[in-house]
Formats: sequence, structure tokens, C-alpha cells
Amino acid sequence: MIEPLFMGIDGGGSKLRIAIVDAYLDKLSSLTAGSVNPSIVGHAAARERIQGGILDALRLAKLRHENITAAGIGIAGASILHSENWLLQTVKPVLPDSRLTPSSDMEIALVGALAQRHGILLLAGTGSAVYGVTPAGERLQVGGWGYLLGDEGSSFWIGLQLLRHVTETFDSGAKRCLTALGRACLDELSLSQARELVAWVYRSETAPAVRIANLAPFVLDRAENGDNMAIDILRQAAKHLAGQVETTQRRLNYMAAPIAFAGGLLEKENWLSSEVAQRLALAERPLAKHPPVLGAALLAKMEWSAVHRA
Repeated sequence: MIEPLFMGIDGGGSKLRIAIVDAYLDKLSSLTAGSVNPSIVGHAAARERIQGGILDALRLAKLRHENITAAGIGIAGASILHSENWLLQTVKPVLPDSRLTPSSDMEIALVGALAQRHGILLLAGTGSAVYGVTPAGERLQVGGWGYLLGDEGSSFWIGLQLLRHVTETFDSGAKRCLTALGRACLDELSLSQARELVAWVYRSETAPAVRIANLAPFVLDRAENGDNMAIDILRQAAKHLAGQVETTQRRLNYMAAPIAFAGGLLEKENWLSSEVAQRLALAERPLAKHPPVLGAALLAKMEWSAVHRA
């Protein structure tokens, strides 16, 4: 009997990750590429990058498309709720013989973190959202509206608050009124004065959302070094994130739900992840059992196994 192989396709806010695994989730190949969020890079570019990434992962593992039993797909900006057909039309041409499980970046992160399909996931990376599933299968997403409509507490939101802090303090009374955080921000970006931020944000080939989100580690570093303004930004971010989890618990009537953290802001111990855990009365920052890309592969395995057993 041929052993089944599974592919996980994880398109986060800023990176594409693909892994091919066996039935024990041991990796045969993996790769990382740039953003495939269609809301950021466009649907045509996202499709091309996803298909290219799948073919590259197959080549790395020295496999053909017919070797992949099933694939799980979760792409930020292309949830199954509104983009199921697009996900299938994107992946089917390069994996024509595989059982495809289109999902969302939230669900694959939940399945990966908890190794099960119910619980509550708090995701804070380039974007932010909370996704909850009850044992009975009731689902709810809070947040995840994208950087123009929401994403409070995300890397983008934190970076934007930093830039707004610079512009607002500059407008209040010229360069001498910039705080230590504002001056450090300009130094970090190799800018001599605040007005140069206009070109930095709007006149680059890189999507503004990605550039701004990349400022979050700088804010985290400043907070760890005791910068009160950076701490205030992160405190507000933590308040937003914890509040969304509490809203999800209440609306699902699932107060005892296991809580998982995912996304670049919460995957490591830092000022923000500690503050969010404290606000949620967690003894410690929850550790994910698997990354989202393996969650996608595990989801594919679960779906395939359910049909195969039947």
C-alpha cells in the first residue's frame, strides 16, 4: 500500500509557507516565499506565487503531483467564506489528483496550534483576528477585517500607531517636539526628518501594509528597553487583542475554550505576548503544537481520513 502524503499551504499576511509531510507529520520538504495575500499583491500575482511554490516544494521532495494524497489550504485575504472557488481554481491545476481542503489562515493555525478542530485562536501577525470553534462545530470569527477596516493589535496596527505618533508629535511643534521614540523611529528608517515618511510610505514598490507591519519588532525592542511610549502602544494593542478573545468566548458561550496564540507577534515571549496572556488570565503564553503550515497538512489528513475510514 502506498503511504499517503499531505501538503500544507499556509499563506500568511507576509509569507507563503508550504510543507509536504507523511502521515506522522514528518517533513519531506518545505519552503518559504513572499506574500500571497491577494488583498495585498493582487489575485493574479497570488495565484502565480502559490502555484510556483507548490511546484518548487514538489521538486525539493523529488515528488510528482500525483504523489500528494491531500492538501490543506489557508490563505490570508482568501478565506473559504468568500474565496473557496478561487482557492480551488488556484491549486487544482498543479495538484489535479489530490483531495483539496480549502480553508482559512485562521483554521489551519487553530488546528496546528491545538492539534484539534475546536478551541479559540488569537492570531496577531501582519493582521489580527480571533477564530473560535465549539466542540459542536459552531464557528465564529471576530476581527480580521484587513488593515483598512480593522486589524487592531496587529503588526500593521502597531507600526501605524508608531508612525502616527511621529507625525502627530511633529505637527505639534516642529522637530524638537519629537519624542525619543519618534527620533529613534526616523533613525531606524534612515530618515533625516519626519516629512520624509511620506515618500517612505507611499513611494515604494513594496506594499505599504507590509512595510508598516515590519516596524512592529522595532516597537517591541523599544518596549523591552523601557520606552514608555512604545509600552503604551503595545498596551493598547494587548487590550484590543484580549478584548476580541473575550468577545469570542461570550458569543460562542465557550468560556472554558482552550486558547491558542499564533502569528509573529505572539509566537515568542515578548512584552506584548506576556501582556495579552496576563489580560486573559493565562498562567503562561500558550505554545502551539504545530505551526500553521503543518496545521494545513493536518487538516487535509483529517478530512482525507474521515472519508477514507468511511
